[in-house]
Amino acid sequence: MARSCGAVQNYFRQVDLFPELRANQARLESQTRRALRTGGEREFPREIPVVVHILYKADADNVTDEQVASQIQVLNEDYAGTNADIGQVPAPFAGLVGTAGLSFQLAAQDPDGKPTTGITRTRTSRTDFGVDDSMKKAASGGQDAWDTARYLNIWVCRMRGGVLGYAQFPGGDPATDGVAIMTTAFGRGGSAQAPFDLGRTATHEIGHYLNLSHIWGEARVPTCDDTDYVDDTPNQLGPNNGKPTFPRVSCPSAVNGDMFMNYMDYVDDDAMYMFSKLQVDRMHAALELSRSDLGSGLAAPAAAAS
Repeated sequence: MARSCGAVQNYFRQVDLFPELRANQARLESQTRRALRTGGEREFPREIPVVVHILYKADADNVTDEQVASQIQVLNEDYAGTNADIGQVPAPFAGLVGTAGLSFQLAAQDPDGKPTTGITRTRTSRTDFGVDDSMKKAASGGQDAWDTARYLNIWVCRMRGGVLGYAQFPGGDPATDGVAIMTTAFGRGGSAQAPFDLGRTATHEIGHYLNLSHIWGEARVPTCDDTDYVDDTPNQLGPNNGKPTFPRVSCPSAVNGDMFMNYMDYVDDDAMYMFSKLQVDRMHAALELSRSDLGSGLAAPAAAAS
């Protein structure tokens, strides 16, 4: 079974539905390049409050609190560079490993300031959902988003067409901002199924949410000239799947071959375990320039009370 991400499909869909998206993205890209050129210490939210919206028809899809906690743990490991498999990065790429230094926490307060577990549960009549944002609306059998400027919204549901998840890039419709993850690709244990049972689908999709492209670029027909706007990820001819053996060379210009162990490729969960340094810089810029209200003191009780 190969990984399938709907983020690019959703992007082109949103271009038609939300005309401001292209202009917002162009503005953010210009600001990002300027920020990365000037360097310096970035001011951005480092603690990100998460609300997980669980949608289920069958009881087996009503994932447990423990499974949700396992996904948060994976995100905290992967975005802090403390994941146990980080040592598997091949020597040619070891000096390029980036540490995002982000902390994800289930929200302790809802948008009205009331205590919450950071988890909502909705029994739906829907068997599954497509890459159409229907899971993000109560009117179509889903669950409405919490304030997307202040919370990272994650919807966990059955998805059709083999899609494991998709994210909304910065600059899209605020009403649908966030990440959707297939029930069988969420967290560790429970409903998660190999080879996507280590929580890396959410790591990948949140990368998109923080303005990372797929490592091979976004052209509909992959070429070795496409770009992911990150200079320390080698050019790559389309996605890798499964568990490749290093080195794998898909583009002649990539001296060390494909960085297929990058979270933004399509390999199995146990074959991806790094972001690059410049991917981290790009994510930090997105947080500073486009997602600066994330958190707003709601990530943890102590922060909310201060």
